Amino acid sequence: MSTRHILLGLLATGPSHGYDLKRRHDERFPQARPLAYGQVYTTLQRLVRDGLAEVDGTDTDGGPERTLYRRTADGTRELARWAGEIAPPAPFVTNEIFAKVVVSILSGGDPAAYLRAQRTAHMERMRELTAVKTGPGADLTTVLSADYALNHLDADLRWMTTTAARLTTLTAEVDSA
Repeated sequence: MSTRHILLGLLATGPSHGYDLKRRHDERFPQARPLAYGQVYTTLQRLVRDGLAEVDGTDTDGGPERTLYRRTADGTRELARWAGEIAPPAPFVTNEIFAKVVVSILSGGDPAAYLRAQRTAHMERMRELTAVKTGPGADLTTVLSADYALNHLDADLRWMTTTAARLTTLTAEVDSA
């Protein structure tokens, strides 16, 4: 995820200071890792340096002075360009679950037991996400984020089912090598 582009998108509603952008990021992307304040301000400084944002004054709002940032016309064009880019699908996906199954097979472990335990963990996470998206106050961003995660978990579960059915063959291949 491109922090600079996300911040440019959040600036679409008008001038904002870093604290507000960080808060809105964490609200709009609830399943993402929260941004650190340092990352927000460093990214804002780079956006200003690159001409994609500019300082739009300061705001005290009853507290310490805060710098307001706004998107420039170049920032608007850059955001439109980025948002329109097609993200290439990964040719191969290697993740920790896949790696642990392969290592378990190679090392004489119990990949079937691992897959059962991982399936249980995935199912629990799916129940949690379903509760979040159907719970009171679930906004569109929360629902979209939960649906995205649920679909990825579902794909993992389908892979686990297929792999569990192939374990005898996979283990025999390793034993004969």
